[in-house]
Amino acid sequence: MTKHLMLGIAALALSAGLAHAQDLKFAPGSDADKFDWASYDQFKNDTDLSGETLTITGPWTGNDKALFESVLAYFSAATGARVNYSGSESFEQDIVIAAKAGTPPNIAVFPQPGLASDMAKQGYLTAMPDGTGDWIKNNYAAGKSWEDLSTYKGKDGENHTFTFPFKADLKSLVWYVPENFKEAGYKVPETMEDLKALTEQIKADGGTPWCIGLGSGAATGWPATDWVEDFMLRTQSPETYDDWVTNKLKFNDPKVVEAIKDYGWFAKTPGFAEGGEQAVATTDFRDSPKGLFDFPPKCYMHKQASFIPTFFPDGTKVGQDVNFFYFPSYASKDLGKPVLGAGTMFGITKDSKAAEAFVKFLETPIASEIWMAQSGFLTPNKNVNPAAFANDVQRHMNSILLDATTFRFDGSDQMPGEIGTDAFWKAMVAYTTGDETAQEAADAVQKRWDSIQK
Repeated sequence: MTKHLMLGIAALALSAGLAHAQDLKFAPGSDADKFDWASYDQFKNDTDLSGETLTITGPWTGNDKALFESVLAYFSAATGARVNYSGSESFEQDIVIAAKAGTPPNIAVFPQPGLASDMAKQGYLTAMPDGTGDWIKNNYAAGKSWEDLSTYKGKDGENHTFTFPFKADLKSLVWYVPENFKEAGYKVPETMEDLKALTEQIKADGGTPWCIGLGSGAATGWPATDWVEDFMLRTQSPETYDDWVTNKLKFNDPKVVEAIKDYGWFAKTPGFAEGGEQAVATTDFRDSPKGLFDFPPKCYMHKQASFIPTFFPDGTKVGQDVNFFYFPSYASKDLGKPVLGAGTMFGITKDSKAAEAFVKFLETPIASEIWMAQSGFLTPNKNVNPAAFANDVQRHMNSILLDATTFRFDGSDQMPGEIGTDAFWKAMVAYTTGDETAQEAADAVQKRWDSIQK
């Protein structure tokens, strides 16, 4: 369905305040092998919001806005509520202004937990309905991780579940071309030890194992922070990772320095990365996977998040021309299968009956399955039907999320801006180019952190 038509359907459903079956993307009761319509029917029978209006603000614009509105149409159809969603690319600034002015929407969609935590502490968020934290813990894969991610201190100084996580992104991925692996006789590694052995084997065979690029304009360096975060989760406990993010564990602690060196083993060892360490530091991240598709290949593997196919050559078919595997954990360490990612968190910024009902709606499998069946949606919700995914690629990607024993949000995004989006980036570039050792890079970040805590 075209974007224009999708937007038209959403607008019709929302303006009417009560959507009918013909206004919905998938007719209730259809494709019963994919959709959990029982969850929709039960919610509909239990919830009457006729005459109520629900306002939602978030970061989704364009196609994501249309997809979200297609989900909202079902909430409106089930409850009779009128729903108004407004998306903004400056959401983070807009929601703070609205909250301080006393004019917030009922629901805010936070792209990272840091801002939600700050607003909860200032009294601008209402705690989730009773039992929401337990529901998350019991129904999400690695549920304790997601519950912790949604729990912050309120204005009263006590911990409460303040957000509901919905729509996840995955970072712990390695991309490769299956045909290249097949021709060379390589197998997808299942452990970090296997991945390191494969890296050494490719070099010994005369190839280049990795394509890595840290370039991103003013944000140059951020791809390396993802490597370090993934290694923190593969060498240390989740609690240690959390302490690092808040600086309870100092950035120049030996545990962090070791994770930086782990990244350096892949990026700085001669012959491991296309073009060497200087090319790694300067190649734009959007261009860095191109070597996978050259003939002969300039590299065999590329570590990057689930969004990177956007920058693959035109016509590339994910799952056929290129595929991915989980960035594995160490077999020698008892840390399970940690996953690094990101996601969106729904918070109640103006409490109402409709707002609390909407949180309950997000718990239903159908709320996720409507988006899953279209595109670009991953969820840790164990109750959804995998058959609803639009394709095998999304299904495979989501299985990595469901297999996770630990999930942690991107660490740099949770650190103070001067650290996570400045000092950390710059330190990784300095380390990659050889201008600083791992210890010196870590010391520089900690020195910056000390300066902002005075």
